[in-house]
Amino acid sequence: MSDNKPVPGTGGDHYIPYSERSGPESVVFFTRDLSAAGLIKAFERVSSVLAGKVAIKLHTGEPHGPNIIPRPWVKELIEKDIPGGVIVETNTYYDGDRYTTEGHRKTLKVNGWDFCPVDILDEDGAAMWPLHGGKWFKEMSIGRNLSKYDSMLALTHFKGHVRGGFGGANKNIAIGCADGHVGKAMQHTAEGSDNMWSIGDEEFMERMVEASKAVLEFFGDKVCYVNVMRNMSVDCDCEGVNAAPVVTPNVGILASLDMLAIDQACIDLVYAMKPEENHDLIERIESRRGLRQLTYMKEMGMGNDRYKLIDMDNGDVEICAKEAVKDVKPFVSDCGCCH
Repeated sequence: MSDNKPVPGTGGDHYIPYSERSGPESVVFFTRDLSAAGLIKAFERVSSVLAGKVAIKLHTGEPHGPNIIPRPWVKELIEKDIPGGVIVETNTYYDGDRYTTEGHRKTLKVNGWDFCPVDILDEDGAAMWPLHGGKWFKEMSIGRNLSKYDSMLALTHFKGHVRGGFGGANKNIAIGCADGHVGKAMQHTAEGSDNMWSIGDEEFMERMVEASKAVLEFFGDKVCYVNVMRNMSVDCDCEGVNAAPVVTPNVGILASLDMLAIDQACIDLVYAMKPEENHDLIERIESRRGLRQLTYMKEMGMGNDRYKLIDMDNGDVEICAKEAVKDVKPFVSDCGCCH
């Protein structure tokens, strides 16, 4: 860190419409098909960058968590397209069922993540990974085992988040690859504070972005992203069965090679819904200043906030966010089918 304390940016509660953005466009693929087949279809549009030993960064959830990506979908995807893939996770910063490796492995078993290897990345400690251009960090503490992998699929359940406003691919990588004791503390806790959650608002968003940048610098262009917009509680999967009931409609599955573009597209789809559909999630995002994740990723050169949204369900035509969500239905839980 520099000698002078950095100043966080602002505007984390301000949504920037597409027409007010500038710069190049990336590509984001979209399907309304919320199923194993839809997940596979989306993944296969971006999977060509993966090579060697593949890390699948996935939030496997607290015990019996109702909103995580359905286990059978992930099983089908891995068996068909990533037969040597390994799910990767890290232990939690908070004291709970995934705080220790032993407890984490019990939770994995409870939730049925036993059909392929799961690597708890900080089981054997952490390593400091460099990052460039950050104002909060020059390095980030990452689960040691991640360096064993050649490429990564960030398979993300997009939802709200009590600290981050929303949890997309950025949060999945930033918090999800940082080790439980040091890396997560570097993002969440001010030095010397007794409050482990003392860092919030725009500063927290920026710290997450810098943490994920350390991971992306390591993997280079060998990362692809799939975001699943289903069971979008305002709370993270860390909340497990205590997560607030879902009220936001399910939307679909997105895939991209650009982390900023895919998270921005998910946000755009949420904002394109009717007020009665998106009110709770937008309130959570803006009250936590979560949109700073997007603007800071752009400032850090980590992707584009403009993109072509490709409708895989209709011959790959380009559509806008409002078209993608015009037929969403009120949320109905289907979690009984996957646990």
